[in-house]
Amino acid sequence: MAHRCSIEEAVDQVLERLPAHIHMGMPLGVGKPNRFVNALYARIKHLPERRLTIYTALVLGRPALGDGLQKRMLEPFVERVFGDYPEFDFLADLRRSELPANVAVQQFFMQPGSLLASDMAQQSYVSSNYSHAARDINGKGLNLVAQLVSQHPDDAEQLSLSCNPDITLDLLPMIAERRAAGETILVLGQVHADLPYMPGSAEIGSDAFDLLIDQPERSTLFSTPNMPVGFQDHFIGLHASTLVRDGGTLQIGIGSMGDALTAALLARQADSAGYQALLDELDLSPWQTLIEREGGREPFAEGLYGCSEMFVNGLLALAEAGVVRRKVYPDVARQAAANAGALSDEDDVGGVVMHGGFFVGPQSFYQRLRDLPRSRLQQFDMTAISYINELYGQEPLKRLQRRDARFVNTVFTATVMGAAVSDQLEDGRVISGVGGQYNFVVQGHALQGARSVLILRSWRESGGVVSSNVLWDYGHCTIPRHLRDIVVTEYGIADLRGKTDTEVIEAMINISDSRFQSSLIEEAQLAGKLAKDFVLAPRFADNTPARLQAIQARHATLFPEYPLGCDFSDEEKDLLRALNWLKSKFRLSEILELGKAALDAPQASCYPQHLQRMNLVEPQGLREELYQRLLLAALRETEQPQQVSSVTG
Repeated sequence: MAHRCSIEEAVDQVLERLPAHIHMGMPLGVGKPNRFVNALYARIKHLPERRLTIYTALVLGRPALGDGLQKRMLEPFVERVFGDYPEFDFLADLRRSELPANVAVQQFFMQPGSLLASDMAQQSYVSSNYSHAARDINGKGLNLVAQLVSQHPDDAEQLSLSCNPDITLDLLPMIAERRAAGETILVLGQVHADLPYMPGSAEIGSDAFDLLIDQPERSTLFSTPNMPVGFQDHFIGLHASTLVRDGGTLQIGIGSMGDALTAALLARQADSAGYQALLDELDLSPWQTLIEREGGREPFAEGLYGCSEMFVNGLLALAEAGVVRRKVYPDVARQAAANAGALSDEDDVGGVVMHGGFFVGPQSFYQRLRDLPRSRLQQFDMTAISYINELYGQEPLKRLQRRDARFVNTVFTATVMGAAVSDQLEDGRVISGVGGQYNFVVQGHALQGARSVLILRSWRESGGVVSSNVLWDYGHCTIPRHLRDIVVTEYGIADLRGKTDTEVIEAMINISDSRFQSSLIEEAQLAGKLAKDFVLAPRFADNTPARLQAIQARHATLFPEYPLGCDFSDEEKDLLRALNWLKSKFRLSEILELGKAALDAPQASCYPQHLQRMNLVEPQGLREELYQRLLLAALRETEQPQQVSSVTG
């Protein structure tokens, strides 16, 4: 039976019952009991004879405010959206590389880009596949597990691991085995009042916990606001959407490219005529055979099954729209019958449309889950990451469930020979982590009818400098080229499976931006990997943003800026667009150009509400006057004649 106690008493119990070195494991993302962790950290800092090592991933903190215009924009927004979310005290010290000598934090996945400047975080990163995290943490001598849970509305002793059964369900059998051998390992839980109660595999009795903090947490859940989806991402999503086969399986990664894929799939289902017309103008003829064989352009008659380590907002939107609706079943016989279309009404029970390992999303995502009736929630089974990310263990069942799987994951760089990068910079600094990407790519090759689809922006702009994300080579890779399969950019699809190096290079150049194609061709020819007489096909010689933006303008309703809803006000949407433009253009060599733009900026009376939101109606001093003029120039430059509503309303 769990011992119910306060946070401070829980800290007392941990210090009393565990050895000098506490090895604490916490779920990644939302499911961490922040206040307990802060209390334990505060106590350990003043006990030099004790040690604390924290094993986790995605330690979530509010976004850095920056300074200048960015801070003016972000500060009120962050306060509104994140509210009283309790920040981790150790995270502030970790960012400054100032953790005390008796505390260490080891993560296998970092909040993307947030710890690039922390030597301490970089040095303590553990490169593990998500599916191996439980094994690796247990092997370090784990003796404390701390997790947020949700409570059944009618039974205080019935709990759910809610947002994070992923690693915990894999750890519990390991813990039981070590306890049987005489080790002391504590499992601590705390109910969060706003965590959705997820039935099914995530349900767990209170007796699974040694310590239960008796005061439910009521602070704001950490959320990830939906960010704008630009034209590059929308065209990436459009191309990828044609590779998804009706009746198949879908996994989507987090981020705006995943949101764009969701928007395209929603359009394919709800606006078939508009979707088809857009694809016709885009000209998919080079990949017509591939699309007919592997995907499709028609609405979903049978629907999809979702199998994704992260239950993303987009998958919930697809389920709400009836796209994710193909049920799978927990035993081979029923699943085989379902695949054959021979499942009886009596056997059609206990089916789920989605398996997920963890979730984190915007506040609206949590609310929609809280509002769903239990009968509907049961169709979203939150479960162990080992079930989702691997084939071994119940492999015959998984193979039946995961038919025609499309594992869609984001990368930020790819080479023309098919290697891809998503976790680490060339100098070794870790942006995020491998997570489950490698697992899904491998499944894409191991499952009959499955494909791994890596999505990529072909170019980026920073400080006025435009660079290609498709390179000849790169000093690091997340996905090696021997696992190359399908790569999608805004310019098209590269089917790389089973192809020669020359065929792969040609396919990758075909979906690269035309500003960089000649240099990629030259590098490949110098290396002897591409024939000296190679000539780029005319169809791919106009891979330019201007071409895509012209198509976008003619099909504007299919390019919603926020396809899954938005936490920003109308003024904030405009400001975010303007600030992103400034960030992309601002570099030393363009100060004169920006100065001219500031001089030519529209009058303040053109954007009174925007200036009020930024506290720049009456600028004080030269700096604020420059801020005002730059902002006005950027607002005019990025002004949209009309706002496109979200697909989900």
